[in-house]
Amino acid sequence: MDSVEVSTVVYLPPEETYGFLLDFPGYANYSEYLTGVENRGDGSPGTIYDLHFAWWKLTYTARSRVTEVDPPNRIDWRIVKDIDARGRWTVERVDRAGREHASEVRLRIEFDADSVDPSGLDLPRLVSLSWVVEKVKPLIEREAERVVERIVADIEGESRPVDLTVHATPDDV
Repeated sequence: MDSVEVSTVVYLPPEETYGFLLDFPGYANYSEYLTGVENRGDGSPGTIYDLHFAWWKLTYTARSRVTEVDPPNRIDWRIVKDIDARGRWTVERVDRAGREHASEVRLRIEFDADSVDPSGLDLPRLVSLSWVVEKVKPLIEREAERVVERIVADIEGESRPVDLTVHATPDDV
């Protein structure tokens, strides 16, 4: 499995940060390629999200399911069609000098690019699935960074420079 993990600190308590992250349909406001989210459920385990993506000449709908939650610390999810992928948001209280509240937020995504079911994609003629997979893998890391940066600005109510820690390692899971 490949993975990407992005973390940063936000200046809110974990409970408020977690509540914000649980509002998954709002993520379409943060992503360049996520054009919409439809949900069936309230964010608790079993909630289904249809994630509508558009990139280049491709459109695709991924379906994810919340698998476990541990308020206010963790939200686990899994993609349930066309690819073996899963991820989680984690929130942990941290101490920061001069701040009453601070939480470390982590987004981890794990995926097996070789598990992509090509029948779920409508590829243009002369475009191979392997070409698409190689182009999309770096987009996942950049998109994770973009989403976390934009969420921080929204959570805190103002933009600020965000220190992100990014770890992307193939086959580490």
